[in-house]
Amino acid sequence: MALSILLWLNGLIESLNRPSVGSTLNLRQLELTVLAAPNLEPPLRQWLAPGDPLATLSKALGEQITQNAEAGRASSPDLLLELALVQARSGQSDLATRTLSSLQSQGGALQELVAGLNRPGTLSPRELRALLQQVNGSTLVRQWTCEAALKGEPEASRCDIAGTARRATNQLLAITLVPGTGLLLGLALLVRELWQRWRGRTPAAPAWSGPALSGVDAVLLVAGGFVVVGELLTPLLVGPLLTALLDGLSLNATFRQGLSVLGLYGALMAGPLLILRWMLSSLGTAPDGGWLQWRWRPAGPNLRMALKGFLMVLPLVSFTGWLQAKLWGDPGGSNPLLELVLSSHNLPALACFGLTAIVLAPLFEETIFRGVLLPVAARHLGTAGGIALSAAVFAIAHLSLGEFPPLLVLGLGLGWLRWRSGRLASCVLMHALWNSLTFLNLVVLGW
Repeated sequence: MALSILLWLNGLIESLNRPSVGSTLNLRQLELTVLAAPNLEPPLRQWLAPGDPLATLSKALGEQITQNAEAGRASSPDLLLELALVQARSGQSDLATRTLSSLQSQGGALQELVAGLNRPGTLSPRELRALLQQVNGSTLVRQWTCEAALKGEPEASRCDIAGTARRATNQLLAITLVPGTGLLLGLALLVRELWQRWRGRTPAAPAWSGPALSGVDAVLLVAGGFVVVGELLTPLLVGPLLTALLDGLSLNATFRQGLSVLGLYGALMAGPLLILRWMLSSLGTAPDGGWLQWRWRPAGPNLRMALKGFLMVLPLVSFTGWLQAKLWGDPGGSNPLLELVLSSHNLPALACFGLTAIVLAPLFEETIFRGVLLPVAARHLGTAGGIALSAAVFAIAHLSLGEFPPLLVLGLGLGWLRWRSGRLASCVLMHALWNSLTFLNLVVLGW
């Protein structure tokens, strides 16, 4: 337990040095807004693209570059290229020229692109497409680079300006309407739940239980299995073997990274789950419904409870994140998998990331935190205490101080669902819904 606490404290402190994906997500949404703005009708534009989107994007880019400088990190070349393109669009040609000149020493494809931007018409459409494939730029960077490099040429129509604006509009609507609709439905369900509770109309929670393990057993499973075996020993022992195996295969680098994440997470699960199986086998005959109360059938109640819990927790987590940003700003330390999903344009790699986040993570984490820790803690601390403790451990286990408050609220919602439904399967489905929304939002923003 002492080793686990030291490992978790070290991970939480180190998370402050990891960059946050939040600023990148904000930039991607602003880029979509700028690209979609010409394609939006006035009423829709006032809602999706209020004010001057280009000026807002320019300010956000400047702030991002300043934050990087203050943190001692060099801004990526594609970020500087985007700033130069925005400056040129804003009529700041002198600033754009100076920014582009700072990129001329980069070499390779980026240097050739900068030369093409300084001398429009010198690159053919085929040469431009080949160079853009080698530059890690967003849709806006690729689109505006194409337009600037082919400026004044008949081939400029091949940049597909109208098609890009249409796709950006669809992306912007997807990342706005779906979460927005969910927030409204979630608020309505929260009000209804509170009203029914106030009127005394809330039905009693079904009988629920957990494995007949002691508090020491739960500590050994979480500290020994989840932390020491899963988070410490597995990467040290399995990581090099997996890397050697994948390096020997002729695969796309991004796909190899996706397989590495999937394989390492699968190995991380194995140790704690084997320990849990050994613990449960020593308890004798399981009660009706099993020690963990999965209760996958009938599927209807699981799906309804999972969707209800997901919608109700959505406004609470969103409000927590908004309040944290207002009070403390962006502390950084996002889960590295978020950045991988956002920047990956490889379908097999995205499939690996999606399988890890949407299937494996909910199954594994709900088994440990709501299947074992919550009911064991509830026997000693009461239902509310067990829900709170399991939520706190769940949030800490993600090793991100910046994400701790929203994850804590999410953990409380999952714990509430475990109690109200009496089914662990509903918690897994709700967790999968949450991760699916996050995953799809990242894919839409990054594609």
